[in-house]
Amino acid sequence: MQELINLKTYILEARYEEALALVDKLEAMSKQAILRTIQSHLTILIIHLIKNQVEQRLTGFWVNSIRNSMREIKKLNLKDNKTSYYIKQDEWEKLIEEEVMEDAIAAASEDVLEGQYNQFQLSKLVDRNPIIEITSKFLHLTYSHSAKELPTVVAETLIQLPGGEDWINRKQPDR
Repeated sequence: MQELINLKTYILEARYEEALALVDKLEAMSKQAILRTIQSHLTILIIHLIKNQVEQRLTGFWVNSIRNSMREIKKLNLKDNKTSYYIKQDEWEKLIEEEVMEDAIAAASEDVLEGQYNQFQLSKLVDRNPIIEITSKFLHLTYSHSAKELPTVVAETLIQLPGGEDWINRKQPDR
């Protein structure tokens, strides 16, 4: 709020360079908030893919969470001009590997097999490459499909995961 008061003051006092500098600062803050939110949804997506990989099943809750994450990532990543993105298609893998994967593993350790593994044990169990590949596949769908089409193509991709056939056919996995 103080930034807006300062901006108004700068404009009224014809201090345009300071006003423009403040606008740049506000834009940067806005972009960082959007990127943090995208990263949060990406972490949730990966948590469920880790659980799927380790438990070899897919639950309705995980599916809904993945769908919601995909929808939010698509919405947030598209800039206001509707023609460019905050995160380009070729930037996801680096973000996943460097900033998201370890946080997702740590968070997933609380849920995978009812918390049977701590984050260090789970980290050794998780095969990261397939998780990154599947995550990238999901993320690329956000560039090539409309918001209306996205739930269907996400479901079609989910069917291919371990337990996906059981989920779509509503079969309970054997335990």
